[in-house]
Amino acid sequence: MIGFFIALISGALMSVQGVFNTQVTKASTIWVANAFVQFTALLVCLGAWLFTDRSSLGAVFKVEPKYMLLGGAIGAFITYTVIKGMDLLGPARAVMLIVVAQLLVAYVIELLGWFGVEKQPFEWRKAIGMLVAIAGIIIFKWETNQ
Repeated sequence: MIGFFIALISGALMSVQGVFNTQVTKASTIWVANAFVQFTALLVCLGAWLFTDRSSLGAVFKVEPKYMLLGGAIGAFITYTVIKGMDLLGPARAVMLIVVAQLLVAYVIELLGWFGVEKQPFEWRKAIGMLVAIAGIIIFKWETNQ
């Protein structure tokens, strides 16, 4: 149950962060805002590390395969695309598309067992759930000419 609440908090924080980052971009540029976001995230993580576990920072370099260390670089492009998406589409539309894209890619990763994730069997109910989410986007975006 705690995982459920943590995921809800994550989604809420991602939406708020996206709006904040988009506003910061208006006062600077997208890459300056992105660098600031990543830098402040580094400071928060280092502070949390200092006050919590202080395990070896070098342990991260023992990760195999090495491409798994690209998460931070991917994070910079996530921040960029969230800012651009929210700027061009607005927060609600952008977040809907982001969430559906996350669902689709996560399900494909599970189905194919990519990146060390345990392979899962195809389930029609999950595929139907994806279609319902896509239908939700279409309904949400639907504009009437009244």
